[in-house]
Amino acid sequence: MDPLQLITKEEMKERVTAFIRTSYRQSISTASLQQLYHAVAFAIKDIVSDKWYDTHKTYNDQDVKVVYYLSMEFLMGRFLGNMVINLGKYAEISEALSELGVDYRQIEEAESDPGLGNGGLGRLAACFLDSLSTLDYPAYGCGIRYHYGIFEQKIENGCQVERPDNWLENGDAWGVKRNEYAQEIKFFGNVATYKQEDGRYRFRVENCSSVLAIPYDYPILGYSTNTVNTLRLWDAEAKNRFDLKAFNEGNYARALEDQNLANVLSEVLYPADEFIAGKELRLKQQYFFISATLQRVLQHFSSKHTDWRLLPEKVQFQLNDTHPTVAVAELMRLMLDEYWIEWDLAWEITRKVCSYTNHTIMSEALEKWPIELFSRLLPRIYMIVEEINKRFCAKLIDRYGNAPEKIRRMAIIADGQIRMAYLAIVGSHSVNGVAAIHTEILKTQELKDFYEIYPEKFNNKTNGITQRRWLAYANQDLASLITNAIGDGWIKNLDELKKLEPLAADKSFQDKFMAVKKAKKIQLSNYIHDLKGVQVDPESIFDIQVKRLHEYKRQLMNVFYILDLYNALKLNPGFDIEPRTFIFGAKAAASYRRAKLIIKLINSAADLVNNDKDIDGRIKVLFMENYRVSLAEKLIPAADVSEQISTAGKEASGTGNMKFMLNGALTIGTLDGANVEILEEVGAENIFIFGMTAEEAINLTKAGTYKPWDLYNLNSSIRQVLIQLINGTLSPKEPDVFRELYEAMLNGYGGRPDEYYILKDFDSYKEAQSRVNEAYRDKEKWARMALINIANSGKFSSDRTIRQYAEEIWDLKQIPIKSV
Repeated sequence: MDPLQLITKEEMKERVTAFIRTSYRQSISTASLQQLYHAVAFAIKDIVSDKWYDTHKTYNDQDVKVVYYLSMEFLMGRFLGNMVINLGKYAEISEALSELGVDYRQIEEAESDPGLGNGGLGRLAACFLDSLSTLDYPAYGCGIRYHYGIFEQKIENGCQVERPDNWLENGDAWGVKRNEYAQEIKFFGNVATYKQEDGRYRFRVENCSSVLAIPYDYPILGYSTNTVNTLRLWDAEAKNRFDLKAFNEGNYARALEDQNLANVLSEVLYPADEFIAGKELRLKQQYFFISATLQRVLQHFSSKHTDWRLLPEKVQFQLNDTHPTVAVAELMRLMLDEYWIEWDLAWEITRKVCSYTNHTIMSEALEKWPIELFSRLLPRIYMIVEEINKRFCAKLIDRYGNAPEKIRRMAIIADGQIRMAYLAIVGSHSVNGVAAIHTEILKTQELKDFYEIYPEKFNNKTNGITQRRWLAYANQDLASLITNAIGDGWIKNLDELKKLEPLAADKSFQDKFMAVKKAKKIQLSNYIHDLKGVQVDPESIFDIQVKRLHEYKRQLMNVFYILDLYNALKLNPGFDIEPRTFIFGAKAAASYRRAKLIIKLINSAADLVNNDKDIDGRIKVLFMENYRVSLAEKLIPAADVSEQISTAGKEASGTGNMKFMLNGALTIGTLDGANVEILEEVGAENIFIFGMTAEEAINLTKAGTYKPWDLYNLNSSIRQVLIQLINGTLSPKEPDVFRELYEAMLNGYGGRPDEYYILKDFDSYKEAQSRVNEAYRDKEKWARMALINIANSGKFSSDRTIRQYAEEIWDLKQIPIKSV
């Protein structure tokens, strides 16, 4: 049933007006934007709630299998716009509000981005939830309801400054608090052993501290379907929120101490972990939401079933990277200690219901916990991990005999650390990479030993994005152009975009596409001017690199190219280039000093280039602070060039590359992550590939023969750019501020010289940028290339990815929901 058949336009207007009156004692004309936003949000939520109820009643009545997607991040973006698009009623709702004198776009802008994620990991999780609902798969997303996100980024004197991201400051329009599902989470203490009457031994944790995990449920509406799945985020509260005795004795701080300590658990995403307190908090957070989720799932299962062998037929836990890996041991604990299931059966069940996605080969993502910390914080969990490790090592000995080095290399516990990725591999029935090249590197390099003994577990599931968010919503002008040409079937089946391919050579359609692109560039130019007071030429090439700031993503190489281009223009003012606007957006982890220094370098380069009259605006550099989903929705539709320039072999997949491709930006990139598959889809003539291959980079690292000084000595362009880092060109008052970057390139600075091969790939990158420049001169060719990219985006829908997970890993069935 069409949900808006349940409410007319007039009723929609009445609900918004009534909410404003009863909740705020205001009228439409006097209400603030925030008040109007909440009124609209609650009206939409009211429409969706019937579908939400029907969905979960159906799941419960039919006792269906459900996947629980466990993730530390869910970078959802604003809820309202996505909800309206998926209802398919954008025009009607916008019109209803217009009749009230309210601009719907302003209402959308009043919503804060939920601070629930940081980068691609969290955005992928959000896309997956959209696809799960759209495709009618029963699912929960499970994570933490962070109060302040990772941080709100401010740029002061060119430097990143972190501020609390208080996204809940104006209330939470979408979350539903579920006190009835609260769970107790225990930390510290000691493990006591007791003997049952049947002679078997049981364990329990005593003298522990504990907090309550309180779930908040958020509706995830699918597109053109009745399915509304749930994002369940856990918040922490003290068991004893207020100590009245302490308060009455005048000890006011002690009265609230327990609650304040509990709040720390759900305050911030990824607390800095260079200190032991930060490491402890991160591990606490991971166990907190995992234990809460698993307790609730097993409670629900045991209320319907007594045969635990049925659990794999009803439940699947997907571990989104290594952060949720403690689920393997916690599930064992619950079955052993709470439900008294014997080890062998519990282990068999655990391996059937857990599956693990590896998202990167970077060492910081393959988490390792010090035994001292882990065993102190989670003593019973540590006992279970010890037992899992002992049994696994025994099997390794059976297979390999006396091979201590191999066993040490593969052990879950070794060298004073617990290797969480290894626990995930041993404790899961499936281990998947997220792009074809990434999966191959896992099998042949990083996890080769495990692939040798578990080849059946390893598989690839190339990441994807939801076209509902990243085209239908974020770029409605382009979406309308496409729909008018081929129909709207692409919104649920992105392979339909293939029908655009014949139009790529159609001059009339090319012109329409370029007109849409120009309109988006003008919109972005106006936004930048309003925000930063900088005038940007919409006729210039919009060259955009937006992603988490990490050295392997090589924002530094982009800056080096900008400086080299600047130097060429200074040397030869007649140097013929297409005007280019370089736009960056990135957050660096608060404790990642070098990444923050690169942000300062970008801003220093912007000051140098933008204020040099000799350049005459032919190149311009902008850093957009506080990169987030709602900013990406402005940047990506306006992009001409998509920078995907990571060191080959380091980026697992990337999803920004897919979003840009879908919106008609051309990729300049290495043969890394999903770039390889984009190349396969669009052909070499419609993408700008450069640099070493992953195999070449790996072999060069192994050989240890690379000497960046040789490039410095022989390449004058590289030499000039590096000298500018230390001669005051970029920072006259602090000429040494970028010396660390200089040293990192040539001598190593806590690592190998030029560890990510920026200088090695630099000339190849310059040559690719020259090809970009030449291609853009021919607007007809450029439009054709862009349309070929859009037409071949079908593979990169998260709908395809989710179908593969459901069919090949989860054994999950689609459950269409009938509206009551």
